[in-house]
Formats: sequence, structure tokens, C-alpha cells
Amino acid sequence: MKNTKLCLLLILALCASLRSLQSASAPVYVTLWFDTEDYILTEDDDAAKRLAEMLTRNGVRATFKVVGEKARVLERRGRTDVIAALKRHDIGYHSNTHSQQPTVAVYLQNAGWDEGRAEFKRREESGAKDIQRIFGVTPVAYGQPGSAWAPQTYPALRDMGIRVYLDEADHVGIDDQPFYYGGMLNVFKMRSNLVRMPLEGGESLAQGKAAFNTVLASLRARGGGTISIYYHPNEWVQTEFWDAVNFRRGANPPPAEWKRPGIRPPAETERAFADFEQFVQFMKSQEGVHFATASDLASLYADRALGRDFGKEDILHLARSAQKEITFEKFDGYALSAADAFSLLTGAGAALVDGKTWPAATRLTLLDGPARVFTPSTGGVHSSTFQWPAFATAIRDTDAYCRMHGRIPDEIWIGAENIPPADYLATLGAALERTSASGQTPVQVDRHVGHYTADQYVAEDSPKLWDWIIFPEGFHAPHLMELARLQAWTLKVAVLQP
Repeated sequence: MKNTKLCLLLILALCASLRSLQSASAPVYVTLWFDTEDYILTEDDDAAKRLAEMLTRNGVRATFKVVGEKARVLERRGRTDVIAALKRHDIGYHSNTHSQQPTVAVYLQNAGWDEGRAEFKRREESGAKDIQRIFGVTPVAYGQPGSAWAPQTYPALRDMGIRVYLDEADHVGIDDQPFYYGGMLNVFKMRSNLVRMPLEGGESLAQGKAAFNTVLASLRARGGGTISIYYHPNEWVQTEFWDAVNFRRGANPPPAEWKRPGIRPPAETERAFADFEQFVQFMKSQEGVHFATASDLASLYADRALGRDFGKEDILHLARSAQKEITFEKFDGYALSAADAFSLLTGAGAALVDGKTWPAATRLTLLDGPARVFTPSTGGVHSSTFQWPAFATAIRDTDAYCRMHGRIPDEIWIGAENIPPADYLATLGAALERTSASGQTPVQVDRHVGHYTADQYVAEDSPKLWDWIIFPEGFHAPHLMELARLQAWTLKVAVLQP
């Protein structure tokens, strides 16, 4: 009996030891990014250069998101040394003029989907092109100025060749880890996995290490993940933010009236740089910790659903899921959004309608969500069943719409009656499942109500969501958040690849 108990204790100790080793070896990625934005203060140029060179010296690459006007100012000032230092890191884009009015969310607050996409591109593409011309690279990532987030930016950013949305705010997110939304990898709303060491001297370094260790332990316990850390180069040299001094609460003075922000004493700046370098060295020394730029994250969280062949059993699984709940779903090594399921089920359904047989494989086409909230057609028709020929025509027509417009329709027409996309998807799922079970298409299709729940990950409009000091007093944007909920069709977890 004693030997049995001893063996049991040894086994339990070994298991605990193995769990500890697995936890310590779980990969944790630190993405360090800098909003490089102050184009008023020349001291900010030197701070950005010093940070870039310090990180290079320590073998760490970061992502510097540069404002278009900042890049142009560096060029006009002849600061090729700053540009060269930043180019050793990932270069992102942080809007064209940042805080000059109107800011992104302000000028998009009433815009529709297509109109907003075009307007963002009209106002912002020139800045991205200047980044490309001056730094010699297409910006890999974008993040909004302040909390001036808007969903219409996503398709425009894709048009501009930008692959990652890298920033921090509370508009949309999943479990404080990277996710896909709007057809892009998002490192956004990281909250509990966001770390910032204070730059105030004193106990700042100790506080930063403690905060990092807490998050590191939490991520290791869940099998790894990503930590987001951001700063602005101007934080090392200013006592107040450059834009709050000039553009506070909707102010928009001409350049001749721009004021310089207050400057920190040199000793404080030096201490902040020294603490930060030690903080970086500390993080780098931790077992299993790796620094990752936006480009690295795009590879680490690559969307493995793209280019994958989905067979009949995959389609039937999605068909059954769509009848229960319309949201994202995680599989082994990849995830599918509600929009992905819409694409695959519609594609398979259209192939079945045209070929009278199940397709051997169906491939995913990326879709944006609907552009407006569903409005029932006039006349009060609300059928509980549809004849198969009418529903088959609707499937074929929906497939054609998706291929032409690259998004989910706002409404699906079945004869003279329209239904919302969620009802269409649930109804289609039931029809495909029934066809598989019987071996033939049904004579008529029962209408199913779709339960669209993906929008639970999108924030409600509130003053707190738009609390950036640059916004006009009382600013909020319910229309933007309505569009954001519609685009939650595209939302899904980002799966960390081995």
C-alpha cells in the first residue's frame, strides 16, 4: 500500500512538472508598436530615431506607425537619419494628418458603406502613398488616430494593400487576443493583454516588469498568445500631447497658430530612455517570449481557411450550425466567420442548383457584411415556406451578387418577398441538410429564423467609446456602430499557427 501511494505521488509530481514545463514553453509574442505622429516638435524626430536605434541595438524589431504629415515633415527637414533608423523596423500608417479636423470618425459618422469606403480612401490614400515613397515600403499595418475608429476603413485599407489593423480601443474584439474582422488581422481591444511601463522614473521599471510578468503568466497558462505594447516617441520628450495643445475639442487652428507642447527636463527624458531599454531587455530575456512585428503577426496568425477545399461533410457541418446560431466557429488550425459560412453554403448551394449534384470541393470567397440594416418589403408578405424553384433561383442570384459586390446582400429576394441574410442562411442550411438526407432537392423549403449573434462582440455606442480629447464635445457615432455590428459577420478568432 505504501509503495502504491508513493508511486501515485511520484506520478502526480511528474504530471505537475510536465504541466509547468509546457506552460513555461508556451510561446508568447510581444508586439511593440509606436504611433509616430508629432509633426510639430523637432525633438520628437530625435526621440523616434533614438528608440529605433536602441531597439535595433538590442536585436528587437518593432512597428512604427507613421502619420503621413510626419513623414513629409521628416523629408522636408532632411532627416534621412530618422527615416533610415525607422526603416530597419516594420512601417505602418497612422492616418494622413492625425488630429487635424475633421478626424476619421468625424468625417465618416454619417457615411454609408460604399460612400465611407471611397471617402476614407480619398482623404487618406495620399498619406499612405507618401509613406511608401519616403520609406520605400507599403505600410503593413494601420491604426486610427485616438479612438477615431470606423468600420468603412477596412475595405479601403485592403484596397491600399494594408494587411493588419494594429491599435487599441474598445469598439470590437474577442477575448483580448488577435482576431479577424473586415477581412484583416486585428490586434485591437487587447485590454488585459496590454502592457505599458510608465515613463515617470522612480518605480516605473519595477511596475513595468510586474505588469508584464502578470500578463505573461496568464497567457502561458492558456497555452500562449500575444501581448500588445504601445507608445508614442513624443512621450519621452513632452509633458503634454502635441495634438491636445492644438486640436482639443474640435479646434482646428491654421499652422501659423500651432503651439509647441511642453518639454520634459533632459534628466527625465534620459531616465525614461534608460528604464525603457532595461524593460525591453527584461522582456527579451524571458523564456518563450518572442518579439513580433505586424508582418510577423500576419504570418503567425495566417488565415488557413483561405485556399482550403471544403468537402460535403464540412458544408453539412456548417449547414447544421447555421440553423442554431450565426457566429464564428473555430476548427483545428483555422476559424470561419459567419460571412465565411455564408460564402461556403451559398457557393455549395449554387453548385448544387446548377450541377444537380454536390460539388467535390468548395472554396471560400472573402465577403464583407451587409451595408445596411434589413428592411422588410412593403405588402406584409411573410411566407413560412418557399417553392424549391424560387429558392434555388435566390441561391443562384445571391451567389452572383456576392461575387460581383464582394459582400453579403442587405436582403435576399425570393420572388417578390425579401428576407434578411440571417434567415436566408438558416433556411439554406436546413435545405442543404434535407437534400443530403433524402438524396434529392425538396419540393418546398421551410423558412427558418436565423439567430445572428456575432455582433455581441461589438460595443454599443456610448460617450466613453469616443472619449478622445480631440473629438468635439459630446461626439458620438451610433451609425458607425450600427455598421460595425453588420460587419461582425466577418468576425472570427485568429488562430496562432504552430
